[in-house]
This record gives sequence, structure tokens and C-alpha cells, in this order.
Amino acid sequence: MTLRSPSLVELHAFVAVARSGSFRKAADSLHVTQAAVSRAVLRLEEQLGVDVLTRSGAGVRLTDAGAQLLRRVEKPLAALEQAAAELQRRPDRLRLRLSVVTSLGNLWLLPRLEDFRARHPEVGLEFRQYHHDEDFQREDVDLWIALKPRRGRAWPRQVAAQYLVGREIVAVCAPAIGERIRSAGDLVRQPLLYHSNYPDNWALWAQAVGVQLPLDWRGTGFDLVMNLIDAARGGMGVAVVQKCMVEGDLAAGRLAMPVAGTASTGRGYFLCRRRALGAHPAAERFSEWVMQQAAGSEN
Repeated sequence: MTLRSPSLVELHAFVAVARSGSFRKAADSLHVTQAAVSRAVLRLEEQLGVDVLTRSGAGVRLTDAGAQLLRRVEKPLAALEQAAAELQRRPDRLRLRLSVVTSLGNLWLLPRLEDFRARHPEVGLEFRQYHHDEDFQREDVDLWIALKPRRGRAWPRQVAAQYLVGREIVAVCAPAIGERIRSAGDLVRQPLLYHSNYPDNWALWAQAVGVQLPLDWRGTGFDLVMNLIDAARGGMGVAVVQKCMVEGDLAAGRLAMPVAGTASTGRGYFLCRRRALGAHPAAERFSEWVMQQAAGSEN
């Protein structure tokens, strides 16, 4: 099939110039440069083999061929714009269904969501239960914020994953404990708290700050990050935990970070979507916003 019609870019440029009588005004209305509008109209004229505009120092005006073209394309172009706007306003395209790791959702994402709602009141959010054995085949979820697969496993082929936040770990404790810690050596002699799925995090942190863990250290393990943080707040000892999870506690003074060193686990949380999701305005708006939030959190 041979296409003989001009592109929409060229037709939009022509109609904008015809309506305004000015390349500059047309460029302003289309949010592009005047040169881009001029080039688009020239391409249109070359493809049609006729001049659609006459240019002079007094401005531009339609030729007879241009007037005929305008009559034929103005309404169809307006109909296309209306159809696109109506599709973008479809309720299912402005509804976003999220599945988020529980600890990250409660401690990092939820405190920020009011900012997203204020910026995008048109988007409705619905949260779905997060599954740790997620295969990303579910049709009731548009975006996931998920843990990176364990070492040796890759993301499923049908998933596009982008790193978000959570690689950096820090050592935190109640302020009263922090007051008596003067060095990393002091810190590792305190009762140590850790996530039971990642007991090696203490070794990673100690190596990063240049301190030796006690050979016989045992510590207390917790299988939920929220419980680990609660224990640190309550004065049970020093916890090594992802920095993003304790931003609010550090800012509010509920926790202290007596030693400034950080370590990278190489894991973290990723923003995931099915490659077959297609155009989804709500997902695009949320993705852009949450990546900006993560960038600020990592700095």
C-alpha cells in the first residue's frame, strides 16, 4: 500500500499557519520552533507539488490550492485531536493499579503520595497485594515496585525493570544509644539488629566503613523491616537497614545515624511494568514522578 497523504506533523503545521497568518504564531501554538514549522510546510509543498502559501514581507496567505486543502483537512484534523483527547480521558487509562513491596510502600512511598495526588489529581490509585513470588503475569496490576531477584536469577523476559531506590544501607539506633557511640568500633560493640533474610548486611557495612565485626557476634534478627526499625527505635540496639526506609525517622529525630558510613548491597527496589502494557497515561505520569522522588532520596 502506497501512502500519498502528508504526515500529521506537516498538516498540523500548515493548518496552524493558515489560521494565524504567521509562522511565528503557529510555532507558539504548536510549542515548536518557527524553523520547524517552516520546514514542515516546505515538505508538504514538495510532496503535493504545489504551493499552499505565499510568503511576503506583509506575512503569509493561502494560495487557491492551500485554501482547498484547508477546507478538506481542517475538520478531520480536529476530529483526530478530539478522539485522542477522549481516549486519554478514559477512566481506565487514568486509573493506576500498583503492587508495592509492603515495607517500602509503608515507609517510603506512602509519605510521599500526597505530593503525587496534588500534582496529578486526575489519576486514581489502587493498591494490589504484593506477592514475593511475583511472576508479573497478573492483569490486575499496571506497575510494580519490586525487589530485585536474588543472585543468579534474572527479571522475566516480559518485564521492563528500572532501578528505583534502596541499594544503600546505614546503621541507625535510638538517639540515646547514639550519644554514647563515638566511632564505628564503638558501634559494632552494641547489640546488633538485622534483617533475618540478609544477615550479611552487617558484614557489608563493616567492610565499607573499615571496621572489624566481633568474631562471635550474634545479634537479633527480624523478618520484617518495619519490626527491625521498631526495635531500633525502642532502644534494642543498632540496626543496619536501607537508608530510604529510615529517612523520615532520621529527619524527625526518632533515630540517629552515629556513624555516617554507607554500604551498597547491589539489590534495591525496581519499578516494573509488562512490556506489553502499551500506552498508559497514568502509568507514565506516576513513573516520571516516582523516579524523581527516588533521585532526591538517593542524594
